[in-house]
Amino acid sequence: MSDLAAARARYAELIKRRERISSPRLVAALAAVPREDFLAKGPWRIKSEAGRSYRLTPDADSVHLYDNVLVAIDARRKLDTGLPSLWAHLIDVVGVRERDRVVQIGCGLGYFSAVLSQIVGPKGRVLAIECDARLARRAMEYLEPYRNVEVIHGDGCRDVGGPADVIMVHAGFAHPHPLWLRSLRPRGRLLVPLTQRDREGAVIRIVRKGARFEAEAVQQIRIFPGQGRGMTALDDRVADWWERASSLAPLRFRGLARGLPSDA
Repeated sequence: MSDLAAARARYAELIKRRERISSPRLVAALAAVPREDFLAKGPWRIKSEAGRSYRLTPDADSVHLYDNVLVAIDARRKLDTGLPSLWAHLIDVVGVRERDRVVQIGCGLGYFSAVLSQIVGPKGRVLAIECDARLARRAMEYLEPYRNVEVIHGDGCRDVGGPADVIMVHAGFAHPHPLWLRSLRPRGRLLVPLTQRDREGAVIRIVRKGARFEAEAVQQIRIFPGQGRGMTALDDRVADWWERASSLAPLRFRGLARGLPSDA
């Protein structure tokens, strides 16, 4: 085993232990997917989970990427790759399985798209949507070897390409979009960060159960805002309501009315 493969295996095991990952396919994907294939050449600006500022890796050795660190995509915008332990935990929580059709809204440079590709396998599909044209172009290039992944430059609030077993949103919104709920297959799962203007909030998991939905808060988060996320005090109040209501007990509803659950 090469030094880099060994580092990748240690990284997968670290995340497995830290987050108590239950999916063997997820752990195997973390150990298999080269993180360096989804970044510009190093050195890289990296930041720990608790870090307030970036530090530059001492050189371009990819071994520096196999730790639980954020890597800057655009440091000026505070746009990062995503913390591996956080997104591994969320992929595990939402229950991505072999043969699933997964829609990923906000795929960035595609690293977690590749991880999802490995989990769903050759009979599954991943639709990776990115609204930033430059990021989408790079993700298309990086993900070309992953034949079960399609990358599109588009708006995940307008089109998700049809019914999905899992929809994962990688940006903050004030409330779930009705399209996402309509697109869930029976027992389909939606994972969406509902945040305020300061980027703080909670990740909500919503499961389709027949004609109804069940929502619960699963994780606190700070994340980049999604395209089209409202920027008013009312939007903040809606996001706050979701976080409070879904953290107390599973929230059951049939649809949405002005961003809030409704039984109408």
